[in-house]
Amino acid sequence: MRRWGTTLAALVLAGAGLAVTAVSATAAAAAPAASAATAAACATAWGSGDKADWDSDYRPLLNVRTGRHDCYDRMVFDIRGTSGGPIGYNVRYVDRLYQDGSGDYIPVSGGAIIEIRVAAPSYDPETGAVTYPGRSGQPLPGVNIDGYRTFKDTRFAGSFEGDTQIGLGVRARLPFRVFQVSDKLVVDVAHTWTTAR
Repeated sequence: MRRWGTTLAALVLAGAGLAVTAVSATAAAAAPAASAATAAACATAWGSGDKADWDSDYRPLLNVRTGRHDCYDRMVFDIRGTSGGPIGYNVRYVDRLYQDGSGDYIPVSGGAIIEIRVAAPSYDPETGAVTYPGRSGQPLPGVNIDGYRTFKDTRFAGSFEGDTQIGLGVRARLPFRVFQVSDKLVVDVAHTWTTAR
């Protein structure tokens, strides 16, 4: 009887071991699938080359804000009253940031610097009243990028001849995209060079 009980216990333990092995194998098979799904979701084949669109209505800049996402960090420029009209921009990597007009050097921290020019002055062209309170050489007002994966620094460079110039310090030279949604211009900078589609 004792031998039968020992044999039965051994079979139960072996069965449990097979179940654990089966669960482990299933989990291991799911891990690459999850990684592939994440890579597909984070496809950022945007490149790091210059991006520009010069067509613009030159409406005033009202605000700049940022957000963190799973695959990228985002900067959004809110423009007054475009009603879907074009917002011009020129976004590119630079070695150093120099202020338009004066040529003054503005230090920007990070492994790489993106210069963003938005065809939206920080003042109302009709009245001269300030619409965005950025100060030359200072971080963007109201923007806190602590804990961001890609964004490392922001600097307001000023408005000159209708364009507002911003320096964005990022962790490294990473892919980015620029697009317009209604009265907003969006700049996304990827966390990695994921190219899966």
